[in-house]
Amino acid sequence: MQKYFVGIDLGTGSTKAVAIDIAGNTLATAQSYYPTSNPKPGYSEQDPDLIWRALLNCISKITTNLNAAPVAISFSSAMHSIMPVDEQGNALADAMLWADARSGEIAQRIRESVDGEDLYRHTGTAIYAMSPFCKLIWLLMNEPGLFNRAFKFISIKEYIWFKLFGVFEVDYSIASATGMFDVLELNWYVEALNIAGLVPAHLSVPVNTDHKRYLSSTGILPGIGTDTAFIIGASDGCCANLGGNAVRPGIGALTIGTSGAVRVGSKTPVYNYDAMTFNYLLNANTFICGGAVNNGGAAVDWLLKDFLKMETVSAENYQYLFKSIDTVKPGSDGLVFLPYLYGERAPVWDAKSSGAFININFKHQQQHFLRAALEGICFALNDVLNAVENQAEPIKEIVISGGFITSATWVQMLADITGKKLIVLQGGDSSAMGAIYLAMEALGVDIDPILSREAKDRVEIEPNPEAFAIYHKIFPVYKKLYSQIKSSVYQLHDLNT
Repeated sequence: MQKYFVGIDLGTGSTKAVAIDIAGNTLATAQSYYPTSNPKPGYSEQDPDLIWRALLNCISKITTNLNAAPVAISFSSAMHSIMPVDEQGNALADAMLWADARSGEIAQRIRESVDGEDLYRHTGTAIYAMSPFCKLIWLLMNEPGLFNRAFKFISIKEYIWFKLFGVFEVDYSIASATGMFDVLELNWYVEALNIAGLVPAHLSVPVNTDHKRYLSSTGILPGIGTDTAFIIGASDGCCANLGGNAVRPGIGALTIGTSGAVRVGSKTPVYNYDAMTFNYLLNANTFICGGAVNNGGAAVDWLLKDFLKMETVSAENYQYLFKSIDTVKPGSDGLVFLPYLYGERAPVWDAKSSGAFININFKHQQQHFLRAALEGICFALNDVLNAVENQAEPIKEIVISGGFITSATWVQMLADITGKKLIVLQGGDSSAMGAIYLAMEALGVDIDPILSREAKDRVEIEPNPEAFAIYHKIFPVYKKLYSQIKSSVYQLHDLNT
């Protein structure tokens, strides 16, 4: 059997595995799903053992399919998860996920404090409810017994790494998304730890993203022996940029999944405290900078399930959605949607924000609302794109990924609103691929031939000049809307809590 590499993406809804050979050909894939739980409003949690079982399932499928062990396994992981564990690595509570909003008021107070900008510039992480830093302060204030019982506070990837090797280690990339890691000094930021009631011993040992280990014995993972190298890897966003060959200046990456994000590679942080753009580490020498929004595919699911009352979300439902909006011209006849159904991250940073349709009149039919909703999601991502470009060099083209790329209508809409050339690569999952590239580089394999081949095998989407001209006039109106209605949104929020 030929040599192959495996990339594992540990997500909030599923674990995915991709196996490729040394030339970059995809040999096998596997995916295993699991639920998240929302026991109270604002809570978003996950049982980490579900992720461990999903990993075992994916590895078993890959090794059975290919009838051999891989040369290396490398990890990508969702960011911003945190959980308390005991000395044996057992979870004392479910992991709090990125979407967990219970620390929103804590984050707002810190953001507005004299320490806010200092914390942001040292840690590179936006001060928001998603940040493990804010989550741990909430835990200290609201569940001190649980907080004090914890031996360590770790992410879902660290949980998996400990299950494999019995050591508490965290890669620079995941650490740089905690709000407690000094991205310039590459160590825990003591000032942040002091505020959170922590010392460095409460957290894992930081290591570079090419850090590798080997299993001490067989039988821990299906079909994997002691010869397979395990590379700790990076976060999903950073891996996606590497997997999409979007780490060079002037090249951006945009993903729409449940949420959405815009990211660029940089040798130095790209600071914007007003928009609070993030600065995460791909490795010790490369930052991935940008911003994330809460409302991507999640807002579309709301459209289908709650707005259109479709009991299940299927491919046919999406086809109906996109066919409907094709009948409406760009701009939705003046109807504008603020897509903040689940609060909003960059550049709004307001957990109390909510969605709104603006400028409704009697001419607007169902299809107008559907098109305006998708335009609103694209406007939100363009808002982040502008915030990044204002502090960095111009972005000439954007590599896009996520489930939305299967819709030519949505992709063209995004090109028309951003005014950028969009690139769709025809490879596998970009986060898993990025993890594989980290493994290859860690083992001395040249990835340039693979990246060069993928660069040729791509689809380019150019913006439509007429549509761009329309959206270019609407976007400044969109950008001002939330600030104009914010006080009313807050009043309504307080009346309903």
